[in-house]
Amino acid sequence: MDLVRQDQGSGAAVEGNGAPEASGEPDYDTTPYRRFAWLGTVASLLIFGLSVAVLWRISSEIDFSEVRAAFTAATARQLGIAALLTTASYLILTCYDALALRQLNAKIPYPTTALGSFTSFAVSFTLGFPLLTAGTVRYWIYAPRGLSAGRVASLTVIAGLTFWLGMGAVLGWSMIREAGSLAVLVYTSIKINQLIGAIAGALVLGYLAWVSIKRRIVRIHGWRLELPGLRLSLAQMLIGAADVCAGAGVLYVLLPQDHAIGFETFLAVYVFAVMLGIASHAPGGLGVFEATILLALSTVPRESVLGALLLFRLCYYLAPFLLALALLGAYEIAKRLSSADAVLHSDES
Repeated sequence: MDLVRQDQGSGAAVEGNGAPEASGEPDYDTTPYRRFAWLGTVASLLIFGLSVAVLWRISSEIDFSEVRAAFTAATARQLGIAALLTTASYLILTCYDALALRQLNAKIPYPTTALGSFTSFAVSFTLGFPLLTAGTVRYWIYAPRGLSAGRVASLTVIAGLTFWLGMGAVLGWSMIREAGSLAVLVYTSIKINQLIGAIAGALVLGYLAWVSIKRRIVRIHGWRLELPGLRLSLAQMLIGAADVCAGAGVLYVLLPQDHAIGFETFLAVYVFAVMLGIASHAPGGLGVFEATILLALSTVPRESVLGALLLFRLCYYLAPFLLALALLGAYEIAKRLSSADAVLHSDES
């Protein structure tokens, strides 16, 4: 269960241990889609540009003295619950790596898994470009444990699948369950909301059915990855959904307490904001996420929402990022001290 490398000498596909690839496996090559990559870039720039314009227009109507007041008005209870939910979210994120390592048949102790998962997500959430940033941090942590660059890339892709399965499941559930409330909140049609929810749910269920029929292998830029089967994919979906709910809960509890918006309704708004932020490729969805939330929660005083968004950034992004940097620094120092100690002992013997 690993990425499969194309041997450049003979042209034969080989696995990490050098064994030839079994014939007859389904192979889904993503190469033809690369020619349309520029469309994704244009869409990302368009989303980012529109979001910046919306945010600029909204901010021009905001009294920032009231934002400061809203920012400092959060109670100790709100901040405490937000901190607990942030901790819960990042603990759940460690299960992303644990499931991926299980798929790859890699035995890594949980403390190392937790360190690799927490630091990689905290860094990639803040800096963006998760395949590059999260993959680099994971390689730094997992390589000394025997994971090759290819297997780390596998892990990063599988962790991404967990995230999207959870997002799709939550979006489908909340859009169907809260179609009426969302229609009132964001001025859309109930049927359109239900249709979006049904499409999201169908995509998730379709993927689960697809991987349950037989083993699936996809090729990504010359590498082949075996996808998790049904049982592991279900676990991915549930863990991803729990993480999304915890992350949404952080912002939800920081909103003014009299907003009267149900949590399930807010979940749909949050998921859309996160998706647009990811599509924009802005680090942490900065600007895009905020503009989407401000537009969707137009019934709540904008100053209060913006204050909550600033606190959310501090609690869910900045604090974990700084902690991740400290942990990575401590990890590197400990590794170098261990290497120096090993050298000294070898010289004495």
